Amino acid sequence: MTAAFVDGARRATSQLRHPTGALITLGAVAVVVMVVFLFIDLPGKWEYALGLRSRTVFGMVIAATAIGAATVLFQTITANRILTPGIMGFDAVFLAIQTLVAFAIGPAILVSAPPLASWGVELLLMMGSIVLLYWWLFLKRRLDLHVIVLAGLVLGVLFRSVTGFLQRLLDPDTFAIVQNLTFASFTSIDRELLAPTAILVALSLLSLWPVRRELDVLSLGETTAISLGVDHRRVVMHVIVAIAAMVAASTALVGPVTFFGLIVANLAYGAVGHRHLRSIPAAIAIGVITLVGGQLILSRVLGFGTELPIVIEFVGGIFFIVLVLSGKAR
Repeated sequence: MTAAFVDGARRATSQLRHPTGALITLGAVAVVVMVVFLFIDLPGKWEYALGLRSRTVFGMVIAATAIGAATVLFQTITANRILTPGIMGFDAVFLAIQTLVAFAIGPAILVSAPPLASWGVELLLMMGSIVLLYWWLFLKRRLDLHVIVLAGLVLGVLFRSVTGFLQRLLDPDTFAIVQNLTFASFTSIDRELLAPTAILVALSLLSLWPVRRELDVLSLGETTAISLGVDHRRVVMHVIVAIAAMVAASTALVGPVTFFGLIVANLAYGAVGHRHLRSIPAAIAIGVITLVGGQLILSRVLGFGTELPIVIEFVGGIFFIVLVLSGKAR
Protein backbone atom coordinates (compact mmCIF):
# COMPACT_ATOMS: atom_id res chain seq x y z
CA MET A 1 0.00 0.00 0.00
CA THR A 2 2.87 2.32 0.84
CA ALA A 3 4.54 1.58 -2.49
CA ALA A 4 1.31 2.33 -4.34
CA PHE A 5 0.95 5.63 -2.47
CA VAL A 6 4.54 6.63 -3.29
CA ASP A 7 4.00 5.69 -6.94
CA GLY A 8 0.81 7.75 -7.06
CA ALA A 9 2.58 10.73 -5.50
CA ARG A 10 5.34 10.49 -8.08
CA ARG A 11 2.83 10.42 -10.92
CA ALA A 12 1.06 13.47 -9.47
CA THR A 13 4.37 15.32 -9.12
CA SER A 14 5.30 14.43 -12.69
CA GLN A 15 1.94 15.74 -13.91
CA LEU A 16 2.44 19.04 -12.09
CA ARG A 17 5.74 19.51 -13.87
CA HIS A 18 3.94 19.36 -17.20
CA PRO A 19 2.25 22.68 -18.04
CA THR A 20 -1.01 21.15 -19.25
CA GLY A 21 -1.19 18.82 -16.26
CA ALA A 22 -0.46 21.71 -13.91
CA LEU A 23 -3.21 23.80 -15.52
CA ILE A 24 -5.74 20.97 -15.22
CA THR A 25 -4.77 20.43 -11.59
CA LEU A 26 -5.13 24.14 -10.77
CA GLY A 27 -8.55 24.22 -12.42
CA ALA A 28 -9.68 21.16 -10.49
CA VAL A 29 -8.45 22.61 -7.19
CA ALA A 30 -10.26 25.89 -7.92
CA VAL A 31 -13.53 24.01 -8.57
CA VAL A 32 -13.15 21.95 -5.38
CA VAL A 33 -12.46 25.06 -3.28
CA MET A 34 -15.54 26.79 -4.68
CA VAL A 35 -17.75 23.75 -4.02
CA VAL A 36 -16.47 23.47 -0.45
CA PHE A 37 -17.05 27.18 0.15
CA LEU A 38 -20.60 26.96 -1.20
CA PHE A 39 -21.81 23.87 0.64
CA ILE A 40 -19.85 23.60 3.89
CA ASP A 41 -22.00 23.88 7.04
CA LEU A 42 -25.16 25.02 5.28
CA PRO A 43 -27.91 25.88 7.81
CA GLY A 44 -31.42 24.46 7.78
CA LYS A 45 -32.77 27.27 5.60
CA TRP A 46 -29.99 26.81 3.09
CA GLU A 47 -31.49 28.80 0.18
CA TYR A 48 -30.65 32.22 1.63
CA ALA A 49 -27.15 31.22 2.78
CA LEU A 50 -26.38 29.56 -0.56
CA GLY A 51 -27.52 32.69 -2.40
CA LEU A 52 -25.17 34.88 -0.36
CA ARG A 53 -22.28 32.48 -0.85
CA SER A 54 -22.97 32.20 -4.59
CA ARG A 55 -22.82 35.98 -4.93
CA THR A 56 -19.51 36.09 -3.05
CA VAL A 57 -17.98 33.29 -5.12
CA PHE A 58 -19.19 34.81 -8.40
CA GLY A 59 -17.70 38.18 -7.45
CA MET A 60 -14.39 36.56 -6.48
CA VAL A 61 -14.24 34.65 -9.78
CA ILE A 62 -14.84 37.87 -11.72
CA ALA A 63 -12.17 39.73 -9.72
CA ALA A 64 -9.67 36.87 -10.09
CA THR A 65 -10.31 36.72 -13.85
CA ALA A 66 -9.99 40.46 -14.41
CA ILE A 67 -6.99 41.09 -12.16
CA GLY A 68 -5.12 37.88 -13.04
CA ALA A 69 -5.51 38.29 -16.80
CA ALA A 70 -4.82 42.04 -16.73
CA THR A 71 -1.61 41.57 -14.73
CA VAL A 72 -0.25 38.85 -17.04
CA LEU A 73 -1.00 41.02 -20.07
CA PHE A 74 0.51 44.13 -18.50
CA GLN A 75 3.70 42.31 -17.57
CA THR A 76 3.89 41.01 -21.13
CA ILE A 77 3.86 44.44 -22.75
CA THR A 78 6.23 45.93 -20.15
CA ALA A 79 8.56 42.89 -20.01
CA ASN A 80 8.65 43.19 -16.22
CA ARG A 81 7.43 40.71 -13.61
CA ILE A 82 6.99 43.19 -10.77
CA LEU A 83 4.88 45.83 -12.53
CA THR A 84 1.11 45.51 -12.23
CA PRO A 85 -1.77 47.83 -13.16
CA GLY A 86 -2.24 48.53 -9.44
CA ILE A 87 1.40 49.50 -8.88
CA MET A 88 1.26 51.64 -12.03
CA GLY A 89 -1.54 53.73 -10.56
CA PHE A 90 -4.66 52.31 -12.23
CA ASP A 91 -6.24 51.85 -8.80
CA ALA A 92 -5.14 55.35 -7.75
CA VAL A 93 -7.53 56.77 -10.37
CA PHE A 94 -10.43 55.04 -8.57
CA LEU A 95 -9.37 56.47 -5.20
CA ALA A 96 -9.01 59.94 -6.70
CA ILE A 97 -12.47 59.80 -8.30
CA GLN A 98 -14.18 58.80 -5.05
CA THR A 99 -12.34 61.44 -3.03
CA LEU A 100 -12.87 64.24 -5.55
CA VAL A 101 -16.62 63.54 -5.75
CA ALA A 102 -16.92 63.54 -1.96
CA PHE A 103 -14.84 66.71 -1.67
CA ALA A 104 -16.60 68.66 -4.43
CA ILE A 105 -20.21 67.48 -4.12
CA GLY A 106 -20.44 65.76 -0.76
CA PRO A 107 -20.83 62.13 0.35
CA ALA A 108 -24.60 62.03 -0.14
CA ILE A 109 -24.33 61.37 -3.87
CA LEU A 110 -21.85 58.54 -3.27
CA VAL A 111 -24.20 56.81 -0.85
CA SER A 112 -27.57 57.50 -2.52
CA ALA A 113 -26.60 56.97 -6.17
CA PRO A 114 -27.98 53.77 -7.79
CA PRO A 115 -25.24 51.10 -7.75
CA LEU A 116 -25.38 50.47 -11.51
CA ALA A 117 -25.21 54.18 -12.34
CA SER A 118 -22.33 54.71 -9.91
CA TRP A 119 -20.50 51.68 -11.35
CA GLY A 120 -21.00 52.96 -14.91
CA VAL A 121 -19.70 56.46 -14.13
CA GLU A 122 -16.67 55.11 -12.27
CA LEU A 123 -15.97 52.69 -15.10
CA LEU A 124 -16.13 55.38 -17.79
CA LEU A 125 -13.97 57.82 -15.83
CA MET A 126 -11.32 55.25 -14.94
CA MET A 127 -11.16 53.54 -18.31
CA GLY A 128 -11.42 56.82 -20.23
CA SER A 129 -8.61 58.53 -18.33
CA ILE A 130 -6.27 55.53 -18.60
CA VAL A 131 -6.89 54.89 -22.30
CA LEU A 132 -6.68 58.60 -23.14
CA LEU A 133 -3.37 58.95 -21.32
CA TYR A 134 -1.76 55.95 -23.00
CA TRP A 135 -3.19 56.87 -26.41
CA TRP A 136 -1.74 60.37 -26.15
CA LEU A 137 1.68 59.25 -24.91
CA PHE A 138 2.06 56.04 -26.91
CA LEU A 139 0.36 56.76 -30.24
CA LYS A 140 0.12 60.54 -30.47
CA ARG A 141 3.49 61.45 -28.97
CA ARG A 142 4.99 58.05 -29.96
CA LEU A 143 7.06 57.85 -26.81
CA ASP A 144 8.96 54.73 -25.83
CA LEU A 145 6.95 52.25 -23.76
CA HIS A 146 9.47 52.43 -20.90
CA VAL A 147 9.02 56.22 -20.73
CA ILE A 148 5.26 55.68 -20.58
CA VAL A 149 5.68 53.17 -17.75
CA LEU A 150 7.75 55.73 -15.84
CA ALA A 151 5.08 58.35 -16.49
CA GLY A 152 2.45 55.96 -15.16
CA LEU A 153 4.40 55.41 -11.95
CA VAL A 154 4.82 59.16 -11.43
CA LEU A 155 1.15 59.86 -12.13
CA GLY A 156 0.15 57.07 -9.75
CA VAL A 157 2.18 58.70 -6.98
CA LEU A 158 0.66 62.07 -7.89
CA PHE A 159 -2.91 60.72 -7.73
CA ARG A 160 -2.27 59.08 -4.37
CA SER A 161 -0.69 62.24 -2.97
CA VAL A 162 -3.59 64.43 -4.12
CA THR A 163 -6.07 61.88 -2.76
CA GLY A 164 -4.32 61.78 0.61
CA PHE A 165 -4.24 65.57 0.80
CA LEU A 166 -7.95 65.94 -0.02
CA GLN A 167 -8.92 63.23 2.46
CA ARG A 168 -7.23 65.20 5.23
CA LEU A 169 -9.50 68.14 4.42
CA LEU A 170 -12.70 66.10 4.72
CA ASP A 171 -14.79 66.11 7.87
CA PRO A 172 -14.69 62.87 9.91
CA ASP A 173 -18.09 61.58 8.74
CA THR A 174 -17.32 62.14 5.05
CA PHE A 175 -13.86 60.64 5.48
CA ALA A 176 -15.37 57.49 7.03
CA ILE A 177 -17.76 57.13 4.08
CA VAL A 178 -14.96 57.57 1.54
CA GLN A 179 -12.75 55.06 3.38
CA ASN A 180 -15.55 52.52 3.35
CA LEU A 181 -16.12 52.99 -0.39
CA THR A 182 -12.41 52.77 -1.29
CA PHE A 183 -11.60 49.71 0.83
CA ALA A 184 -11.65 46.43 -1.11
CA SER A 185 -14.37 43.97 -0.09
CA PHE A 186 -15.21 40.57 -1.53
CA THR A 187 -18.17 39.84 0.75
CA SER A 188 -20.37 42.91 0.24
CA ILE A 189 -20.65 42.94 -3.56
CA ASP A 190 -23.81 44.39 -5.05
CA ARG A 191 -25.73 41.71 -6.97
CA GLU A 192 -26.75 44.19 -9.69
CA LEU A 193 -23.12 44.72 -10.70
CA LEU A 194 -22.15 41.08 -11.18
CA ALA A 195 -23.66 40.53 -14.62
CA PRO A 196 -22.43 43.75 -16.32
CA THR A 197 -18.96 43.33 -14.82
CA ALA A 198 -18.76 39.70 -15.96
CA ILE A 199 -19.90 40.65 -19.47
CA LEU A 200 -17.34 43.44 -19.77
CA VAL A 201 -14.48 41.26 -18.52
CA ALA A 202 -15.50 38.42 -20.87
CA LEU A 203 -15.70 40.77 -23.87
CA SER A 204 -12.28 42.23 -23.03
CA LEU A 205 -10.73 38.76 -22.97
CA LEU A 206 -12.53 37.65 -26.14
CA SER A 207 -11.28 40.76 -27.98
CA LEU A 208 -7.73 39.49 -27.44
CA TRP A 209 -8.35 36.11 -29.06
CA PRO A 210 -7.43 37.33 -32.60
CA VAL A 211 -4.04 38.58 -31.31
CA ARG A 212 -3.29 35.60 -29.05
CA ARG A 213 -0.25 34.58 -31.11
CA GLU A 214 1.08 38.13 -31.19
CA LEU A 215 0.95 38.21 -27.39
CA ASP A 216 3.53 35.42 -27.17
CA VAL A 217 5.74 37.29 -29.63
CA LEU A 218 5.45 40.49 -27.58
CA SER A 219 7.08 38.61 -24.70
CA LEU A 220 10.29 38.51 -26.77
CA GLY A 221 10.65 42.30 -26.70
CA GLU A 222 9.67 45.20 -28.95
CA THR A 223 12.57 44.89 -31.42
CA THR A 224 12.09 41.14 -31.89
CA ALA A 225 8.31 41.49 -32.20
CA ILE A 226 8.63 44.16 -34.90
CA SER A 227 11.22 42.12 -36.79
CA LEU A 228 8.81 39.16 -36.78
CA GLY A 229 6.08 41.27 -38.39
CA VAL A 230 3.99 42.30 -35.38
CA ASP A 231 2.43 45.77 -35.49
CA HIS A 232 3.77 46.50 -32.02
CA ARG A 233 2.02 49.80 -31.28
CA ARG A 234 -1.36 48.62 -32.53
CA VAL A 235 -1.27 45.38 -30.55
CA VAL A 236 0.05 47.05 -27.39
CA MET A 237 -2.65 49.74 -27.53
CA HIS A 238 -5.27 47.01 -28.01
CA VAL A 239 -3.93 45.21 -24.94
CA ILE A 240 -3.89 48.45 -22.90
CA VAL A 241 -7.56 49.10 -23.71
CA ALA A 242 -8.46 45.55 -22.63
CA ILE A 243 -6.42 45.91 -19.43
CA ALA A 244 -8.04 49.26 -18.64
CA ALA A 245 -11.53 47.77 -19.11
CA MET A 246 -10.83 44.75 -16.89
CA VAL A 247 -9.09 46.70 -14.13
CA ALA A 248 -11.72 49.45 -14.13
CA ALA A 249 -14.59 46.93 -14.00
CA SER A 250 -12.99 44.88 -11.23
CA THR A 251 -12.02 47.91 -9.14
CA ALA A 252 -15.50 49.41 -9.44
CA LEU A 253 -16.93 46.05 -8.32
CA VAL A 254 -14.73 45.06 -5.34
CA GLY A 255 -12.35 47.98 -4.80
CA PRO A 256 -8.59 48.33 -5.31
CA VAL A 257 -6.23 45.43 -4.54
CA THR A 258 -2.69 46.47 -5.41
CA PHE A 259 -0.59 43.31 -4.99
CA PHE A 260 -3.07 40.54 -5.75
CA GLY A 261 -2.20 40.42 -9.45
CA LEU A 262 1.52 40.32 -8.67
CA ILE A 263 1.08 37.13 -6.63
CA VAL A 264 -1.14 35.16 -9.00
CA ALA A 265 0.73 36.12 -12.18
CA ASN A 266 4.15 35.08 -10.89
CA LEU A 267 2.79 31.85 -9.41
CA ALA A 268 1.21 31.11 -12.79
CA TYR A 269 4.54 31.58 -14.57
CA GLY A 270 6.16 29.12 -12.19
CA ALA A 271 3.39 26.56 -12.73
CA VAL A 272 2.81 26.63 -16.50
CA GLY A 273 5.35 28.98 -18.08
CA HIS A 274 4.75 32.17 -20.05
CA ARG A 275 2.59 31.08 -23.00
CA HIS A 276 -0.59 33.12 -22.70
CA LEU A 277 -3.01 30.31 -23.54
CA ARG A 278 -1.77 28.65 -20.34
CA SER A 279 -0.52 31.47 -18.13
CA ILE A 280 -3.75 33.51 -18.21
CA PRO A 281 -6.04 30.57 -17.27
CA ALA A 282 -3.50 29.51 -14.62
CA ALA A 283 -3.44 33.02 -13.12
CA ILE A 284 -7.25 33.02 -13.03
CA ALA A 285 -7.35 29.58 -11.34
CA ILE A 286 -4.71 30.58 -8.77
CA GLY A 287 -6.64 33.80 -8.14
CA VAL A 288 -9.85 31.87 -7.49
CA ILE A 289 -8.02 29.47 -5.15
CA THR A 290 -6.43 32.40 -3.31
CA LEU A 291 -9.61 34.43 -2.87
CA VAL A 292 -12.14 31.68 -2.20
CA GLY A 293 -9.71 29.54 -0.20
CA GLY A 294 -8.50 32.54 1.77
CA GLN A 295 -12.03 33.61 2.62
CA LEU A 296 -12.85 30.03 3.61
CA ILE A 297 -9.88 29.90 5.99
CA LEU A 298 -10.65 33.32 7.46
CA SER A 299 -14.30 32.43 8.13
CA ARG A 300 -13.94 28.81 9.26
CA VAL A 301 -10.53 28.76 10.94
CA LEU A 302 -9.74 32.30 12.07
CA GLY A 303 -13.32 33.40 12.76
CA PHE A 304 -13.04 36.60 10.67
CA GLY A 305 -10.09 37.78 12.78
CA THR A 306 -9.00 39.98 9.87
CA GLU A 307 -10.06 40.99 6.35
CA LEU A 308 -8.91 39.09 3.25
CA PRO A 309 -7.70 42.23 1.36
CA ILE A 310 -5.44 43.12 4.30
CA VAL A 311 -3.83 39.66 4.23
CA ILE A 312 -3.41 39.81 0.44
CA GLU A 313 -1.75 43.23 0.57
CA PHE A 314 0.58 42.14 3.39
CA VAL A 315 1.66 38.92 1.65
CA GLY A 316 1.84 40.71 -1.71
CA GLY A 317 4.10 43.41 -0.31
CA ILE A 318 6.52 40.78 1.02
CA PHE A 319 6.34 38.93 -2.32
CA PHE A 320 7.14 42.17 -4.16
CA ILE A 321 10.23 42.78 -2.01
CA VAL A 322 11.41 39.18 -2.55
CA LEU A 323 11.09 39.53 -6.35
CA VAL A 324 13.02 42.80 -6.33
CA LEU A 325 15.82 41.48 -4.11
CA SER A 326 16.10 38.21 -6.05
CA GLY A 327 16.57 40.09 -9.34
CA LYS A 328 13.61 38.36 -11.03
CA ALA A 329 11.94 41.52 -12.25
CA ARG A 330 12.35 40.47 -15.88
